[in-house]
Amino acid sequence: MSINSRTCFVLIILMSFLAGCATDGKQAGGSPQIDRISAEDLERIMPQPQAVLSLDEIVSLSKQGLGHEQIIQKIKESDSSYALTPSQSVDLSHRGVDKKVLDYIHTSRELALRNKLAEEINKREQDKRAELAKLKQQMINRQRFEDPFCRYQRFGFSPYGFGAYGSRFGPRFGMGAGYFSPWGCW
Repeated sequence: MSINSRTCFVLIILMSFLAGCATDGKQAGGSPQIDRISAEDLERIMPQPQAVLSLDEIVSLSKQGLGHEQIIQKIKESDSSYALTPSQSVDLSHRGVDKKVLDYIHTSRELALRNKLAEEINKREQDKRAELAKLKQQMINRQRFEDPFCRYQRFGFSPYGFGAYGSRFGPRFGMGAGYFSPWGCW
C-alpha cells in the first residue's frame, strides 16, 4: 500500500494544524496585562472642587464692574476650583460673567485633573519599577545560589578543591577569584 503525494501533503497539514491547536498561547507572547483604574480609585484621584469664592460672589463682582483680570486674580488668590456643568456655564454667562472668566475656570479645572492623573500614573510607574527591581534582585540571588561555582562557598567548603595553585593559596587566589567576579562568589 503506497501513500500518494496528495495524501502525504494533507496529512502534514493536518498534523501541523493539530500541533498548533495543542500549544498554549503563552508561547506566542500573550497580550500584556493592563492595570485599570477602578471607579473608587478614580473618585479618590479626582480633585474635589473647593469654592472659597462662591459663584454668586463672582456674579456680583461682574455686576460691580470689575474686569475679567481682577476676577481671575481673586479666584487665584482664594485658591478656588469649580466643577461647572455646561448649563451652569451658560447660566453664569447669561447672568453677566465674562467669557474669559469662564474659560479660566474650565482650563484651571482641566489642568488640575491632568496633574492629578499624571501624579497617579507616575506613582504607579514608580511602584512598577520598584517591583521589577525587587524581582530582578531575587533573580540575581537565585542565580547566585544555583551557580555551581558559588553555592558551596557560603558554607566554607568547595567541591572543586583549591585549584592549580595548591592549598596554600586557597580558593580565592588569582584573577577572577573574588576580585573581578561580578557577584563576588568565585
